[in-house]
Parts: sequence; structure tokens; C-alpha cells
Amino acid sequence: MKQVIVVGAGNWGQNLIQNFYALEALAGIAEINPDLRSKAQARYPDVVIYADLQQALASDIPAIVFATPAPTHYQFAMAALEAGKDVFIEKPMTLQTEEARKLAEYADKHSQILMVGHLLLYQPAITWMRDYLASGKAGKVLHVATQRAKLGKVRQEENVWWSFAPHDVSIVLDLLGNPQVERVQAHGQAMLQPKIEDNVHADIRFQGGQTAHLHTSWYWPLLQRSTTVITERQMLVYDEIAQQVTVYDKGVDEQLNNRDQGSSVVDIAASEPLKIECQHFLQCLQTRETPRSDGWNGVAVVEILEKAQEALHG
Repeated sequence: MKQVIVVGAGNWGQNLIQNFYALEALAGIAEINPDLRSKAQARYPDVVIYADLQQALASDIPAIVFATPAPTHYQFAMAALEAGKDVFIEKPMTLQTEEARKLAEYADKHSQILMVGHLLLYQPAITWMRDYLASGKAGKVLHVATQRAKLGKVRQEENVWWSFAPHDVSIVLDLLGNPQVERVQAHGQAMLQPKIEDNVHADIRFQGGQTAHLHTSWYWPLLQRSTTVITERQMLVYDEIAQQVTVYDKGVDEQLNNRDQGSSVVDIAASEPLKIECQHFLQCLQTRETPRSDGWNGVAVVEILEKAQEALHG
């Protein structure tokens, strides 16, 4: 059943279009750029092409998928919700916590699906880690550390924190079971442009005492993408580049002595996280279940992003 219109046919929008089309759910594409619109029409001749969002909202298609620039997210998503549509919106949900909260509240009040595109939550490795930690086998989670660094594309309209950190903030919240934030601290270096940080370290403390440290950089010599989880009994390391999770059965005992009983690599089947994410959205449309990355998850992510930004420039 063709249930969605994708708004935005740029680089990432094309990936969403391709996946929803392969899942036989793509009813239309909305794009204001005439060149991108022509390319979309040529590639998908059996799909309705809309010249703008208003045309898409006037259709009888029940769900809208947004792959548009972040500053448009609040206005576009609210317009879609007010038109009675279910919504999938790429991360970050909005650029302000209050706007994100308004979207989540509206969706809840009107029983609409609101899902945020936090792609890494649909990586099988992250799903495995979340389920493993929730089982209690590793004991209480004490600390999560993430690193997302490379010599990457430097932007002028946002710093590396807003560009890279939404991925890792969503992972930290997911692995910890979405705890309440107590404090966010951050510092960074703007080496290339004034007030646009190229390298950021952020520390988060949650109610209950759990902590997290996030490092993001697009001015870094090595490609490093990893998540490390420190628990009472074990340590888990997810190497995102190798797509591998290693469980280290090591730690420090009550007498403060080191304990090391080896490690094991988890066998995780390869898959396509974007396909899984798109399938999950379609499932939520059908069953009306709450998405794993729902609007309130999006609110929590934006709140941490915004608090860290305030700390950087406060």
C-alpha cells in the first residue's frame, strides 16, 4: 500500500525515496527544486511529483516523510500534523527544545504518529547492545562514551556538535533507557571559523548518577566512530566502522583489584539500518504503535543538544 510522500529529493532524501519505493510504500515526492523534480520524475515515472509541500498536504496520502534542512523541520512538521498526517522527520527533530515539545504534544493530543529519523538506533549492533544491557547480565550501566571524528565536511551554518552529535545523543539515551538529564557541560575549539566549533567534548549527568562523554570532531586525522559502555561487571565496545561489538569481561572488584577474564566478539548479522527504519515507520502506521524513536525521544535529544550549545557559548 502506497502510504507516504517524501518531501525533499536531495542527497539523503533520495535514500529515503529509494527505500520507501522498494517497500512499495512511496505514493509521491515533493521537491521545490525543478532540476531535482525532473530527475525524480525520470527515475520514478509511476510516482506522483509535487512542486511544493502544500500540494502534498492537500493529497489524501496519510503520511509525510521530511528530508529537508533542519531549520524547516518545525514549520513543515507542524503543517503536516495540522493537516492530519502522520510524520517521519529526519534528525535533529528541531533546533529548539520548545518547538520539539510542541510537535510531540500535538501528535500525542491527536493520536498521530511522529517519528524522528535517528538512523543509528536501527543498527542491529545498537539494538543488540540495548537488549543485552536491559537483560541485566552486565549489571548496572555506569558510563557511556562515544566518539565520532574524522576529517570531514566543514559547515558554515552549524558547528560539528549539531552536525555529528544527534547520532550519539540518541544512542546514549537509548542504551541508558531514556533517563532524565541532570546536567550538561561542554567545551570546544573553533579553529577554522569564529564561534563554529570544529571539535567538541560534552559531559552529561543523568538523574540516578549515570554519566556520558561525547566527542565530536570534523577536524581530526583519523576516522573514529565508536561507543564504549562501562557497567558494573563488563565493558562493551561497538566499533561502528567494523560493525563489531566486543564484550570485555573485565573490571574492578570491591577491593579495587583489576579483574580480566577475557573478551568475546558478538556475531551480529549484517543488515540495512535505513531499510529497517523505514519498515518500522510503516509498521507504526499500520499498528499505531509508538515508534522507537518517537517525538518525545526527539525532544530529549534536542534538549541535550541545546544545553550543550548554551554551555559552549554561555
